[in-house]
Amino acid sequence: MKDLVAFDLDGTLAESKQPLQAPMGEALADLLGVAHVAVISGGDWPQFQKQVASRLPERADLSRLWLMPTTGTKLYTHRDGAWSPVYAELFDDDTKARILKAFDESLEATGFTPERTWGERIEDRGSQITFSALGQEAPIAEKEHWDPKFEKRKVIQADLKQRLPGLSINMGGATSIDITREGVDKAYGLKKLRDESGIALDKMMFIGDAIFPGGNDYPAKELGLDTVRVRDPEETISVVTAIVACQK
Repeated sequence: MKDLVAFDLDGTLAESKQPLQAPMGEALADLLGVAHVAVISGGDWPQFQKQVASRLPERADLSRLWLMPTTGTKLYTHRDGAWSPVYAELFDDDTKARILKAFDESLEATGFTPERTWGERIEDRGSQITFSALGQEAPIAEKEHWDPKFEKRKVIQADLKQRLPGLSINMGGATSIDITREGVDKAYGLKKLRDESGIALDKMMFIGDAIFPGGNDYPAKELGLDTVRVRDPEETISVVTAIVACQK
């Protein structure tokens, strides 16, 4: 029996930057009836609001839902009928400038410049700087075909690690790379969640699509949590349905 089930977002609960589909919302509402639920991902709060918070059915027990934007460097909970931040750990201006400069140099050095982009490629999320190779508004089909095996981003990631010692650099989503403070990854976020929720790590499990070395979900496995790697949101629904049946 687990007291809390934590999820990645893009590729696990929904397609990249897309809202939860109704069947997923219903599945999560069922899960909230038997356990706490957390969602931890690289997106900022507005993305969480669009993808998750606004997509759950009225019957969902939101008091048991923990939303953790920017790889857990922010935490939002639902109290007194509204979502509110519990904490937010932000970069200082000098660090932001250093990261942006490194991105420019790295992309020039590695040569991964797509022929077409949709929207801004680099987004300042306060506690995280995120690079989206095809732009923030790229169509899902374009994203899925750009780097399905993470090969291009592994090259960029390796270059950035040389330029930005002391910072965490992880691959996320379909085309993105997330930069946070040193030691900040999903393991860091899950430990923060333990402290805020009072739920022990051995009472948590984690579900994600990137639970492999170098993937941004892998730190949850390294932390020692029971993990389930899924292919897509459809498989996630099957896993959630099985968890609910076992928990009842």
